[in-house]
Amino acid sequence: MTEVSKSDLTRKRILDAGRALVLRNGFSGVGLSRILKESKVPKGSFYYYFASKEAFGTALLAEYVDSYLERVDALIAEPGPAGDKLDRFWEAWLAHSGSAGIAGECLVVKLGSEVADLSEDMRKTLDKGVDALVARIAHLLRQGARDGSVRALDDPDTAARMLYAKWIGVAVLAKLARSDAPLRMARAETSAQLSPTGDPTKT
Repeated sequence: MTEVSKSDLTRKRILDAGRALVLRNGFSGVGLSRILKESKVPKGSFYYYFASKEAFGTALLAEYVDSYLERVDALIAEPGPAGDKLDRFWEAWLAHSGSAGIAGECLVVKLGSEVADLSEDMRKTLDKGVDALVARIAHLLRQGARDGSVRALDDPDTAARMLYAKWIGVAVLAKLARSDAPLRMARAETSAQLSPTGDPTKT
């Protein structure tokens, strides 16, 4: 097992502290001095790890995307029908919700519109991550159609993108309402949409 260097640990500490602050305050609302204070890193050390605040933001989003996709890949690799895996994916939005929904933890929800106008590198990192996740959802839709656990769809790629867009949208509504009710409604509607029998209790 490769030993993690002190430099790598410090860089990770900056990213972890920065992520917590960004989730609360947005990217523009957090200064470097606050990130370094929270991570207990000397002020002069930041540029040893990141060339700029934008480079830090890009690294933060890349780490988030990689971690998220790893969890989805682990779900896909589990045994069982694809419909059950999709059920667990949707349920995770509620399992991690709390009153504000997954929007409280999702950097796509928190930063999507902000970084689209702020940083091209950050925008591309999030957009590439969304494309990768949508491709995995489409894969499960196709697999589910083959194993009979998901309704066969004419265009799984478009359906996957629209499903993800719906869940991102309701995550924002959940954040505004400080309630997971929008997520629960999306869960019921998604079950009905994907049920191979038309019965949302049998996905």
